[in-house]
Amino acid sequence: MIPEAWRRSEVAVIGLARSGKAACLLLRRHGLRVYGSDQAESVALVETAAELRAEGCEVRLDGHDLGRIARAALVVLSPGVPPHAEPVVAATGAGVPVISELDLAARFLEGSRLIVTTGTKGKSTTSAIVAHVLGEAGLGPAAAAGNIGRPLSDLALAGPPPSWLSVEASSFQLHDCPELRPAVGVLTNLSADHLDRYASVEAYYADKALLFRHASPESRWVVNGDDRAVLSMTAAVPGVQERFSLERRAADGFFDRAAGWLALRGIPLLRRADLALLGDHNVTNALAALLALPPELDREILARALGTFRPLPHRLEPVREVGGVLWVNDSKATTVSSCLSAIRSIERPVVLVVGGKDKGGDFTELRSALRGARAVVAYGEAEPLVAKALDGAIAVVRGGRDFPAVIARARELAKPGDAVLLSPACASFDMFTSAEDRGRQFRTLVEEM
Repeated sequence: MIPEAWRRSEVAVIGLARSGKAACLLLRRHGLRVYGSDQAESVALVETAAELRAEGCEVRLDGHDLGRIARAALVVLSPGVPPHAEPVVAATGAGVPVISELDLAARFLEGSRLIVTTGTKGKSTTSAIVAHVLGEAGLGPAAAAGNIGRPLSDLALAGPPPSWLSVEASSFQLHDCPELRPAVGVLTNLSADHLDRYASVEAYYADKALLFRHASPESRWVVNGDDRAVLSMTAAVPGVQERFSLERRAADGFFDRAAGWLALRGIPLLRRADLALLGDHNVTNALAALLALPPELDREILARALGTFRPLPHRLEPVREVGGVLWVNDSKATTVSSCLSAIRSIERPVVLVVGGKDKGGDFTELRSALRGARAVVAYGEAEPLVAKALDGAIAVVRGGRDFPAVIARARELAKPGDAVLLSPACASFDMFTSAEDRGRQFRTLVEEM
């Protein structure tokens, strides 16, 4: 499990937030020497550093010892560390292997079968549904790990490995997962994203394709039968493939819209009315999850568990209705494509709250979806880009950088029977610490109305 080369020197862990901390603790549990570093020095990181030092780790904050990193046996990256970061460049230049925390943890979970979900949109909800059903069936934890929140290393530290695990993997994580071998791999969809980090859409897709790097005839894959980019990427991938679709009844998982049923392998399983999730895209997420689960699971367990699943926080989450206006928190919609899905999921006139730190998306793609919408409130760094892109298509109010004032403006614009939808299509880091922070602030403002 542990290469002898790792024991001859120390392992460097870059980034000491949740994932980095868990990776350090996992490595120490197995007797390895650990050097952890982070370029920041917050109060939380100072506390983390103290905990790690108590466990025998060497720790540096507010910078990295690049020479030490270049002499390491291995470098482990937290999810937010980009390939061009100085520690990564130092490691690769010295020929030091670089892996993600996700890849590290998977090596210590050999007794668990991993259902690994990636994609541009829907990967968190799909991963969460898989975990929820696994938990209901007694096969694994009821919460997913990986990019969705809980570091996989936490589970590797927790005790005996469960039979199955649901894991969400981002393109950033897959970039550095040379040994990740999913029992089941799920690709929800593909569209442009993270163009602030990737030089092109093709480069972004190339990292997503790394999900299949160890594909074999025995592999099992679940892919989107309605997405041309997905079908192109997976056409020559070895293994058994099952497809989900909103359009093709021949798919392994499909939505019978006329009858109102989600069907699994040709047989109706759950009425659409019993799925407590907004939008067609969440139907596809549910179908993907159903196909990814162990095929031998009892259909009654599947239907019952799926019927009890509730929306994840900050993902098309209905907060409350105030004066006939429904307020919906979709703060995790950080791409234009996910914002489009959200708009199309709301069966009311919409006041769209959109903006934040631009990720290189094309806001003009929102124009057609906003026909019939009430108004748009644009805010944050992307405010002028949104206003320019939507000029002439819909009334755009420029909200500035005072978030309570932005929400107050949306409330003024909404009429009874409308929905106010926070679906930013942007990153959060111009005004908030995270998408979750943005969603929590939105929820608090709505609950105080």
